[in-house]
Amino acid sequence: MPIIILFNKPYDVLCQFTDEEGRATLADYISEKNVYAAGRLDRDSEGLLILTDDGLLQNKITDPKHKLEKTYVAQVEGEITQEAIMQLQKGVKLKDGITRLAKGKIIEEPEWLWPRNPPIRKRKNIPTSWIELKISEGKNRQVRRMTASVGFPTLRLIRKSVGKWRLGDLPPGEFRVIDD
Repeated sequence: MPIIILFNKPYDVLCQFTDEEGRATLADYISEKNVYAAGRLDRDSEGLLILTDDGLLQNKITDPKHKLEKTYVAQVEGEITQEAIMQLQKGVKLKDGITRLAKGKIIEEPEWLWPRNPPIRKRKNIPTSWIELKISEGKNRQVRRMTASVGFPTLRLIRKSVGKWRLGDLPPGEFRVIDD
């Protein structure tokens, strides 16, 4: 039976087990051996990361041909418009091609959200807003590039779910081994 780990990756942690520069890695949090990240989150992103020892499952999670939906919440700079959300839903042109159709909506700041360390830099004259975005591909820094392309750069990004797996109430820096 494969090992499946749900991990709430904190901000400023690399999605690898070693780093020659001494930065925080998965090894600082995950005690299970012989598991590997199925996909990744950038160092400045937070939330659900799945680790497994099953190569086939890892491929199913990461290969875009499986179109596994990933849900993100993002704090963006400015008061995002419904027009920008519609652009995100239709797909936006990035340097590596047009993104697939997405599901997006404007949301209130999530009540379940934990404080980020360090906090997001606030600017008095520039408001922020929150969106939820569901995508079924995983281009490099895709959500950040999508929101920037419609004029609302991402300030904070948290992945809530990957396919059927959910972050739930898992605290930052904690992991849970699950039976699937």
